[in-house]
Amino acid sequence: MPELPEVELTRRRLERELAGKEIERVESRAAKLRLPIPVELATVLTGRTIRSVGRRGKYLLFDCEAGWLVVHLGMTGFLRHLHDPSPPGKHDHLDIWLTDGSVLRFHDPRKFGTVAWTQGDPLAHPLLAGIGPEPLTPAFDGAYLFRVSRSRTVAVKLLIMNAAMVAGVGNIYANEALFRAAIRPDRPACSLTQEECDRVVHFIREVLSESIEQGSTYRVAEATVAYHPLEFAVYGRGKGNCTRCNGPLEETRLGGRSTVFCPRCQR
Repeated sequence: MPELPEVELTRRRLERELAGKEIERVESRAAKLRLPIPVELATVLTGRTIRSVGRRGKYLLFDCEAGWLVVHLGMTGFLRHLHDPSPPGKHDHLDIWLTDGSVLRFHDPRKFGTVAWTQGDPLAHPLLAGIGPEPLTPAFDGAYLFRVSRSRTVAVKLLIMNAAMVAGVGNIYANEALFRAAIRPDRPACSLTQEECDRVVHFIREVLSESIEQGSTYRVAEATVAYHPLEFAVYGRGKGNCTRCNGPLEETRLGGRSTVFCPRCQR
């Protein structure tokens, strides 16, 4: 599933390629993904210019003059800007044609993505209104994490993956940040000290920033997309050894998600 770095890299790519381009027409080949695709898109987007591409958590926000196109990539979705588009395939559900002959195509095999439209403040849209602070901004700091964790017995990994607490920290980067912070992912959030909260925030920012910075290897091809350029210390390495102590890593499940950690280095 695309996580915050991948969505941010997508945003930067599309901002670079699409800003200032005019929409010629919209073709939708699915009534719904995770939610119904707005039937008014063909009417409201035709003739509009894409002024910018923003992001809130894992949502992409296209400023289209008359309103905002809000897109979530879901589990398997990705957006391709095709200059010489081939005929759409089975999982190509939405085409936004531009006046230069190129097309922005939304591909989503599992149809867990979301396409929404709003003419109001996109940050007030029900999909976005309850999202917590962005992890790469000053609003997310150790003092904030310490404050919101005081009464919560939920595992710290689940707390930082809760979008209402902090935007866009998914399973991959939660595993990595907690390993670097030397915090067990299953510890009750309320057991964290202020110093530990400071460490968790620092390493969340670090792993997200590193993945974005290494995004030169991120690419979208005609039929596939490559994510996660970062070399992981624990994610996906449940049968491997710790890169610090060389002891065996442990793998469990928290909130239905694979969780890998070192029982000696993480306390």
